[in-house]
Amino acid sequence: MDPLLKLLHKEVAPAEGCTEPIAVAYAVSLAAEILDEEIEHVRLRLSGNIIKNALGVGIPGTGQSGLPIAAALGAVVRRSNRKLEVLSGVSPEEVQAANRLLAQNVLEVELKETPEKLYIEAYVKGRTADSLVVIEREHTRVTQLLRNGTSVEHGPEKADCDAEAADDGAQHLSLDEIYAFVTEAPFEDLRFLLEGAAMNRAISEEGLRGEYGLQVGRKMAQRSAVNLFGQDVATGIMAAAAAASDARMAGSAMPVMTTAGSGNQGIACTLPVIALADRIGADEEQLARALALSNLVTIHIKQYIGRLSPLCGSGIAGGVGASGGIVYLMGGSLDQIKRGVQSTIASLSGMICDGAKATCALKISTGTNAAIQAATLAMNDISPSPSDGVIFDEVEDTIRNMERLVQEGLADTDSTILDIMLSKSGKEK
Repeated sequence: MDPLLKLLHKEVAPAEGCTEPIAVAYAVSLAAEILDEEIEHVRLRLSGNIIKNALGVGIPGTGQSGLPIAAALGAVVRRSNRKLEVLSGVSPEEVQAANRLLAQNVLEVELKETPEKLYIEAYVKGRTADSLVVIEREHTRVTQLLRNGTSVEHGPEKADCDAEAADDGAQHLSLDEIYAFVTEAPFEDLRFLLEGAAMNRAISEEGLRGEYGLQVGRKMAQRSAVNLFGQDVATGIMAAAAAASDARMAGSAMPVMTTAGSGNQGIACTLPVIALADRIGADEEQLARALALSNLVTIHIKQYIGRLSPLCGSGIAGGVGASGGIVYLMGGSLDQIKRGVQSTIASLSGMICDGAKATCALKISTGTNAAIQAATLAMNDISPSPSDGVIFDEVEDTIRNMERLVQEGLADTDSTILDIMLSKSGKEK
């Protein structure tokens, strides 16, 4: 299999609910299965980024938000084989059982001081045994699986166990390589991306219908005396992307197709492309190739800014990916795709991530707007020059220096954001 096709299959996957609390639920579910007896205590030790992205997000099927209900449901449902769909189809009885467990004060949550941005440690204790599951770097990448301190096997269908450093396949990507793959790969190899398009289109339509979250997409799309947005193509594209995030962050039980471990990134890089394709009447092959491009560009950007980051992956990586897909659908060249990437980064490079919550829809709307602006400029052969801020003459240098921005310029940003978030409830770390 072509390495880029393999990368797409790995990084484009379905999930129900925000992937950080769902990954916690997955870890607890796996630990509870290993324990195989009644739970008396659950201790979570989590990286700051996991806590940041799980504090305020709705949990599907519960009407509740945050880490406690996600963790308790993981302990109750015990179906880790579903991975990031572990909470799919939770019943009212399971939600009641999870709340009863929480009422017993069995859950303890601690901040783990670790250089890993994505770190989940779930320790579960019963009357006669205990179990430990550790997840690092990726949302289902299990690096420790212990029962009573001894390593156990749980089957490949249950966990992605990999103690070695994962090779995400994106380390040597370039826009040239991505473009060559997108234009030359057989359509049948890319057809699977249309399943994700249908999935993400469905939750967008749900967000446009329902009163989810801040209703960013819904209100942008409605005709109203107080709506300053017109009924043009750009507004429709922005509304479609924002509405999907509105629904997802409010706890919709509908699945989304994620990109590089994030549902909002998947929404941000695909829905602008899907919405434009629908409006211009693009065929399935054009859409599949545009989605391959937008997903791979997003994955490429994430390689440098990190799986979890002080920068908004949905706005920045997803927005950059969307700009590439939009330019492709408009018949743009590789040079014009690169121009679009440069302009989108110039516009969005300072957007911070302050956790997963309702306002993610605002950031996705902003990122989509930037992608549309960048694509419009690119199709007119306009882009920033090397004298403009963080932009370099070569697009790969611009992308590569996003890593420096994160590691050097924003080294303390995550900690500060988490402190601010926790201060609202008197829970400073």
